[in-house]
Amino acid sequence: MKGQWNIPNILTGLRVVSVPFFIYFILSPNITFRIIAFALFALASITDLIDGYLARKWNQETEFGKFMDPMADKALVLGAFITFLFLSDQVQIWMVLCIIGRDMLITALRYLAIHRGKSLRTSMFGKIKTTFQMFSIAVILLSFLMVSYKERGAINSMYSQAREEGIGPVHVAQANLQEFLAGNVDSVLYGLSSFVPYYLMLFTTILTIISGIRYFVTNFRLFLPDRKKRRAMTEPAGENEL
Repeated sequence: MKGQWNIPNILTGLRVVSVPFFIYFILSPNITFRIIAFALFALASITDLIDGYLARKWNQETEFGKFMDPMADKALVLGAFITFLFLSDQVQIWMVLCIIGRDMLITALRYLAIHRGKSLRTSMFGKIKTTFQMFSIAVILLSFLMVSYKERGAINSMYSQAREEGIGPVHVAQANLQEFLAGNVDSVLYGLSSFVPYYLMLFTTILTIISGIRYFVTNFRLFLPDRKKRRAMTEPAGENEL
């Protein structure tokens, strides 16, 4: 295990360690702590790019790194989205459940592939999904910084009151977008924060669902019986004996 701790893997480990600190700081109403949370997320996102590059450049790719790198990404992304549930009524629980469900599916496929001695087929779409998730988290974090704690509370009240009246969040976001485009907002930042997080989460969820379906379809052969084992079971006993 000692040989596994090279610089790329240490960066990956630091990304995992940063998650609880990120959650703690973003939950604070203090603007300074929210800035620290954004800085932590930005640094973690940068290390996600650097560790893979260094591992390939220095030929330090390890099985530990290949396993931990996606786990670190999942911890950071899911930690952010779950925390957003407690901070913004624009983030819906079904969205976060879809994102969690997709990651659980991919993890199950990865273990199934390892068990069957095969590799999990990936695609560029998965990387696009991850990039958009990171972008969405960064923008939502910025929206928390752009408006005051009181203004964020007013936006949350707008969505929660609409929910009590049977009005879906998509209609609230659409109405806020129309008001913003019409210029009927007192503050540009407040206007943007009243609908951008919802649409980002909606598009992120759609991309995540599509990515999960693509993974499942691309790797459907993992669920089929192994051809060699199936052939061995169907061959009559002693058929190959001379």
